[in-house]
Amino acid sequence: MRRHLIHFLLVAILTVCSAATAFAQTTVKGQVVDAETGEPLIGAAVTVAGTTQGSVTDLDGNFTQTVGHNETLVIKYLGYKEFQKRITQTGTVNLGVIKMAVDAVALSDVTITSSIAVARKTPVAVSTIDPVFIEDKLGNQEFPEILKSTPSVTASKVGGGYGDSEISLRGFASANVAVMINGVPMNDMEWGGIYWSNWQGLSDVTRSMQVQRGIGASKLSSPSVGGSINVLTNSLEAKRGGGVYYGMGNDGRNKISFNVSSGMTDKGWAFSILGSKDWGDGYIYGTPYESYSWFVNIAKRIGDNHSISLIATGAPQNHYKRYDRLTIAEWERQKKVGIGAGYRYNATYGFDDTGREYYGTNRNYYHKPQISLNHIWDINYKSSLSSTIYTSIGDGYGYRGVGSSSSLLYGSTNGLPNNTYRRDDGTFDYGALKQDNANAANGSLAAIAKNKNNHVWVGLLSTYNNKLTNNLDLQVGIDLRYYKGMHKEEISDLMGGAYVIDPDRKKVPYRKDDIAWQQQRLYIGDVAYRNFDSFIGQYGVFGQLEYSNDKLSAVVSANANVTTNQRYEHFYADNEKSGVVSKLGFGVKGGINYNITEHHNVFANIGYFSRTPYYSGGIFLNSQTSNALNPDSRNEKVLSYELGYGYVSSVLNVNLNLYRTAWNDRSIQKTLTSAQESPYLIMNGVGALHQGIELELLYKPIRGLFITGMFSIGDWTWSKNGVTGRVYDKNGQAMDYKNNIVAIGSPEQAVYKTNMKGIKVSNSEQTTAALGVNYELMKGLRLGVDGRFSGRQYADYDIASQAIAATEKNPVIDLVQPWRIPSAYTFDANISYSFKIGKVDAVWRANCNNLFNEAYITRALDNGAKTGGHDWNDATVFYGFGRTWMMSMRVKF
Repeated sequence: MRRHLIHFLLVAILTVCSAATAFAQTTVKGQVVDAETGEPLIGAAVTVAGTTQGSVTDLDGNFTQTVGHNETLVIKYLGYKEFQKRITQTGTVNLGVIKMAVDAVALSDVTITSSIAVARKTPVAVSTIDPVFIEDKLGNQEFPEILKSTPSVTASKVGGGYGDSEISLRGFASANVAVMINGVPMNDMEWGGIYWSNWQGLSDVTRSMQVQRGIGASKLSSPSVGGSINVLTNSLEAKRGGGVYYGMGNDGRNKISFNVSSGMTDKGWAFSILGSKDWGDGYIYGTPYESYSWFVNIAKRIGDNHSISLIATGAPQNHYKRYDRLTIAEWERQKKVGIGAGYRYNATYGFDDTGREYYGTNRNYYHKPQISLNHIWDINYKSSLSSTIYTSIGDGYGYRGVGSSSSLLYGSTNGLPNNTYRRDDGTFDYGALKQDNANAANGSLAAIAKNKNNHVWVGLLSTYNNKLTNNLDLQVGIDLRYYKGMHKEEISDLMGGAYVIDPDRKKVPYRKDDIAWQQQRLYIGDVAYRNFDSFIGQYGVFGQLEYSNDKLSAVVSANANVTTNQRYEHFYADNEKSGVVSKLGFGVKGGINYNITEHHNVFANIGYFSRTPYYSGGIFLNSQTSNALNPDSRNEKVLSYELGYGYVSSVLNVNLNLYRTAWNDRSIQKTLTSAQESPYLIMNGVGALHQGIELELLYKPIRGLFITGMFSIGDWTWSKNGVTGRVYDKNGQAMDYKNNIVAIGSPEQAVYKTNMKGIKVSNSEQTTAALGVNYELMKGLRLGVDGRFSGRQYADYDIASQAIAATEKNPVIDLVQPWRIPSAYTFDANISYSFKIGKVDAVWRANCNNLFNEAYITRALDNGAKTGGHDWNDATVFYGFGRTWMMSMRVKF
């Protein structure tokens, strides 16, 4: 791996040397202000058209930007009309005061800016990704992976199915990272995470993406622990036009898209639309996919003080997954046997009796459109009200095995492929299973059911802004959300059998004597395993007071919310509703930024909040099958503080951050055995400490050459011993040490103490570094090479194997430090060329990810307690993708 780093550094040095002759260039200065009020616009984007060069205005609206001879300077600011100026002079040019007019079309963008940080003003650690960077670097990667060169970010494809990627910030998993689209929250209301497969179309409509690490600038009433990702979608174009796109890549990938914009009409109407289709076979065997995305933005200016806009987007998709981690030795064996799939092997990929490809329980379908109606009211010259009403309507399902021997559908056990229905070439023999189902005396041994997970989510975000004085701004608002989830499992494929009997029916307490119901023959469409509804409300308020002058900006904010949780069971109880569980959460945070000079600034922030537990994994003992409440549920407590330093100039930008976050009173669920029907342990009062250092830089030594760099080192560990956990079965019933059912919270219930202080947080890279070189070889031709190092990532611990030593007389689980995953170096390359076809603009792009085809591990589970090894021999792992490529053409008219 080190030789790849040497190769990369040599390429970077040669590229710099080849550009030693600088081009004629002009230094352009100016001040950007509001045309009506004359106030400076802070953080306006100043760029050079057709390049990745750029900077932002300072607290006085001033900027200095290097521009090539006869190139065009472009200035953009949310809610204002774009400014363009062709620079024909050389030397130094002062454009003086540039007055930017409010854009009626873009006014809807003002709603989202309440969660956007401004450089050298907002006291938070932030990285902003522009659309040129996304288009140049994304290639065949998934949307979250575009952030992998950002400090303290871990992005992984996990099993490798389309859209199955995950992201963590500062060691906090997706359930603790707030994801917003235009300021509207996207995280699942039941468990807090996000499925990126529902948002794969975002790359087509994103014009900017901002990552705020730590407490961030979000005004939502329920803050995140690790940070936030705010995606800003395309605004309406002032000019009429559109474009078409076609891309192709490895493993049969194809993508087509179009976009059209009307421009502003004489009557104040404007609209933009986009549509795309993406399909392919998938890099992993047996993971084909088909995805569509659509986007609509319609706006209308009403008089001088009001504007409305309707934004709707969605991405219906159908893809197949890979669940089975294997041992490292087994992955190596797969290179030499069967179809020679190696790290692309999928233990559930196979064929039916007709020779047709078949994928078992690995299918996933979902469509989760988001629709928002935005209203901006300019009340007077110093105050405004921005409101967004939104809804999300989810419809989809995953697959699950059902039947007396549903485990036959599992691809592997303990990291080795199951051999019951394994062909000589290593693929799964679904044809043989179908034949056995047809011959079985009591219906299908294993059938497939759809796990339907539908929902309706509505919300309101409204923010009142008032400029109290020239230096003091007040923002107050409400954040209201209501969610209903509808969860049902229905038989969808009997796999050759005439019917199937659901063994879970024997576990339904109120029908324990109804033998006929328990042994009922189920057919396509009948309900099995689960059928329940979830009802979640969140009603919050937030406020912020901000002071700013030429040098200093300070902010203090507070939020509070009440969450309500209720469950309606239709399967394990006779249409029984749980009680309504209400929890109060709150938070306070503050920060200060001081601009020492026009180049240097420092900032600090601190925040504390009490976050209510989630419906799943917090409020209910088992949200899938029981109304039983977790008697130990409590709010999570978070204390975070941070120091930062920044340096900006026309040549070099540097950001340095130091942070510390203490996270207490978490709830964690872990199974106690490897069996499918294993009891599980709910640990309450878990603590974690996340602290570290982050460095980010951008160096522009000559025109057209950009060198980016990043380094982050974290120390993310669990922080407590003696964490109490109670034992329950899969239906949420309390169990004693001999697996008998007892009363919840009774003295007979099994209780374990877990010692976990100093154990590393798993599956997040605690050391990362990146170096990128991007060079404009000639006008319109750009080349980029990016190298990344990842290290100090630890496998997840397997409490099931480590609990073996615990007994009723000594119910203590001593966790052992999990296996440390080997470090990895990976390299990506991209090239693009912008040119004219007649009078229309065109861009050709090509990307190659993992250029040197490096083999590296992205996820692991340490099973070492079974053997005492805690090394690579005992781990089950997923490998990252090998070399992939993508090539595309975009034409704009």
